[in-house]
Amino acid sequence: MAAEKSVTLAGRVIITGTVVAKSGLHIGGAAGALAIGGVDMPVIRDPVTQQPYIPGSSLRGKMRSQWEKLTGVKQNTSIGKQVKIHTCSEANEYEKCPVCPIYGVTGDKPASFPTRLLVRDIPLVPSSLEGAQTDLPYTEVKWEAAIDRVTSAATPRQIERVPAGAVFQPMEIVFNIYEEQDVERLKDVITAMQLVEDDYLGGHGSRGSGKVAFEELKVVCRAGKEYSEHCPKPDMFPTKLSEWTDDHKNQLSKWVREVVFPKSAS
Repeated sequence: MAAEKSVTLAGRVIITGTVVAKSGLHIGGAAGALAIGGVDMPVIRDPVTQQPYIPGSSLRGKMRSQWEKLTGVKQNTSIGKQVKIHTCSEANEYEKCPVCPIYGVTGDKPASFPTRLLVRDIPLVPSSLEGAQTDLPYTEVKWEAAIDRVTSAATPRQIERVPAGAVFQPMEIVFNIYEEQDVERLKDVITAMQLVEDDYLGGHGSRGSGKVAFEELKVVCRAGKEYSEHCPKPDMFPTKLSEWTDDHKNQLSKWVREVVFPKSAS
């Protein structure tokens, strides 16, 4: 008879803010979006408003990818054509892994456990593009050309991008806390966001697209048994991610521990 499992939610940390496009942003949409403007590579749009947005899966996936690169874990699980990620298959690996406890593993793995991190879709703020001269509603069309290295023949293509200056809001990142070790893992989430900010979001980053900044940050912590009484962040934390230091991350974990695990903090 299999041993019974139990999971206790000790608390949650909710990080909100805005994502500002510092260069043109391309997060690809489905083939059906080709009807809008006839561009070769369209952006993803909300099916109701037809406004571009940032899928939570895109931001979360980029955070995971950057964190896997920083920690150097093995890419041992295929999730698609020529795409691999790291996944722990055994429980003893999971406990020590810097990636899987935060970003999760598939339910068919022996080490499966509720995912700590979730990231919601982030809608565009249409007013942030007022006055912008765009080729299509809310977007620009960037022409690029692939050059044959032997014949110098060019193959042009059109790439749709949300222009620089666009603001996406509200961003909401939720981190679930199940054990005291998760408080330290929260610092790794902040670092992953910094890695994305210094890299790019979406596609064509090596060609200049996808630079973003996280701004207007606010942090709220909710403890399990007093869940309705949320604690807003202390004023010690910067509102711009670019201003966060290791000291700020340590202060964050100290504060969250005091809220969620007051006995151990004392």
